[in-house]
Amino acid sequence: MILTVTPNAAVDKTYQIDDFRLDCVNRPAQTFTVAGGKGINVARVYQTLGGQAMATGFLGGNNGRIVARALASEKIPGDFVQVTGETRVCIAVIDPRTGTQTEINESGPVASVRQVHELLRRVKRLLSQTRFEFVVLSGSLPPDTPSTLYAELIEIARKAEVRAVLDTSGDALREGLRATPWMVKPNRVELETALGVSLDTDRAVIEAAQRLHFAQKIAVVALTQGAEGAVLAAQGETWRAVPPSIEFASAVASGDSFVAAFLWAWQYGERPGDPAYALQMATGAGAANAAVIGAGFCTREATFALADQSRVEQV
Repeated sequence: MILTVTPNAAVDKTYQIDDFRLDCVNRPAQTFTVAGGKGINVARVYQTLGGQAMATGFLGGNNGRIVARALASEKIPGDFVQVTGETRVCIAVIDPRTGTQTEINESGPVASVRQVHELLRRVKRLLSQTRFEFVVLSGSLPPDTPSTLYAELIEIARKAEVRAVLDTSGDALREGLRATPWMVKPNRVELETALGVSLDTDRAVIEAAQRLHFAQKIAVVALTQGAEGAVLAAQGETWRAVPPSIEFASAVASGDSFVAAFLWAWQYGERPGDPAYALQMATGAGAANAAVIGAGFCTREATFALADQSRVEQV
């Protein structure tokens, strides 16, 4: 079982609009509204693959109640800290004709100092009461939340002997890296910003992943690059994965699908603890998610099929 922490959960709305245009009325051909936020997406895909997940974080207002009801309908147990403000709404506009994706993401509600401390206590209690294989720390932080929140959660996980997985950006990523999570999964732009270096060549990307793995002692470093694939440094070795060609639909939650499938494969796949196999499954899940509209609604069958078509090679 995994625990996912989503401090900035959302009501995710995805609109499919053919020939989307600015400064005019656009009418969606399809509309999807689901519980969202990176950790929630991870929980959804992890359960789709056959694992069990629990979600926590902050929720507030009417939108928070929508998220809680949506999670219950998906049979994803949740134990959230309530905040005074309103859980955010995130909108993605997909235009299949032009292949564009436009996102409008609200900042989210402010969590008070007391509520931040309550989340830390909540995670500590959950980790002490239930045996989780991983705790996944995902997404942006709400406004005014200390950038050290994930670093503190990584330390709590370490004391509970639970492997922490970090997927965030900006100051939260920089602080989280210093706390040495078991796994980190930035994309190229996020890692460039966190390290303050340019990763504009394949060699630079590989060296950055290896530096985090060897010098900073992060056990698993997965650096995703969208349709170009991913680089993985783990167990003293490095791999590159290239996904198969797909008919692209939406990139929303492909990184979250990658994380979920990697952890599921690492724990329950045909070759548990095998980095190359976990990378192949993760690449398949990212591609499967990108082929459908909706955050984390790739199927188990599509994930396995596209994983079989993904190419993984040692660097």
